[in-house]
Amino acid sequence: MILQTERLVMRRWRETDAESLYEYAKDPAVGPIAGWPAHKSLEESQAVIRDVFQGPECYAICELGRDRAIGAVELMLNGSTNMTDREDECELGYWLGRPFWGRGYLPEAAAALIRRGFQDLGMTTIWCGYYDGNVKSKRVQEKLGFVYHHTCDAVPVPLLHEVRVEHTTCLTKTMWEIIQQG
Repeated sequence: MILQTERLVMRRWRETDAESLYEYAKDPAVGPIAGWPAHKSLEESQAVIRDVFQGPECYAICELGRDRAIGAVELMLNGSTNMTDREDECELGYWLGRPFWGRGYLPEAAAALIRRGFQDLGMTTIWCGYYDGNVKSKRVQEKLGFVYHHTCDAVPVPLLHEVRVEHTTCLTKTMWEIIQQG
């Protein structure tokens, strides 16, 4: 599956994306705020592509006309998320390399995947979350129409051996349809 927007292409991750993944994922401003450590080697990035980025709705974000992964967007389906145990609900996750921040790429990429979730996959609700202090992620969710649902004060972040405050948001299909109408 390939998704395309005005400026972006979202496609499956490939082993050959390891160099670009490492280039952006080694930046300490990218992963830790989202709950994963900065990558320490090309081999680690290769392992992430092989072992983590293989979900059925996990996509590399590429600029249109350039086949270079600059981030990721994913709908984590039942069994791959702890936000829901329903088959008709999922969780949205995303990150983007720092050189591409501030261009509106994440809302654009996520909007295409949200459309797929509601129209093609039969989702009724898409959940999302951000850790306390991650203002950029909160803003992406607000731009997409997600609304605050609840806060958990002690969420384990196992990859960083921490406990954090997490804010959970959601977008229902009905809310999304209203937004689409303008």
